[in-house]
Amino acid sequence: MKHIYEQKVFYADTDAYGIAWHGSYVRWLEAGRCLWCDKMGYPLTVLDAQDIVLPVVNINIRYKSSAKFNDDIIIETWLDKYSKVSASFKQVIKSKETGRTFVEATVDIVAVHKDGKLYRQMPELLTAIFDKSLKEE
Repeated sequence: MKHIYEQKVFYADTDAYGIAWHGSYVRWLEAGRCLWCDKMGYPLTVLDAQDIVLPVVNINIRYKSSAKFNDDIIIETWLDKYSKVSASFKQVIKSKETGRTFVEATVDIVAVHKDGKLYRQMPELLTAIFDKSLKEE
């Protein structure tokens, strides 16, 4: 299942040249994954209450072009795959107006307890969410 949300590029998101600062994209990608969890019915607060935290362990971002101040952008997020210990999301950030792609990213997460200890196997709650998402594509 793909989640889509829109965001405006604010002045605070840009650098001295008026283009989106590279770190802003990381923040928008994070928001996309959080909102994906919300859409699946399991906000991060619910997962946290179940002793599940989902830290990023790898992020691969390909910057293709630059968003600029006041652009309206679209962030698309979907689960690509998962294994017994990790999951991979694909994400794209593009112009709402032109469809031009600014960023393509792959983000890998793992499930850990709140104390930081890695789950040896993906919690059943997550596998149910992931299976549902992959079936809805």
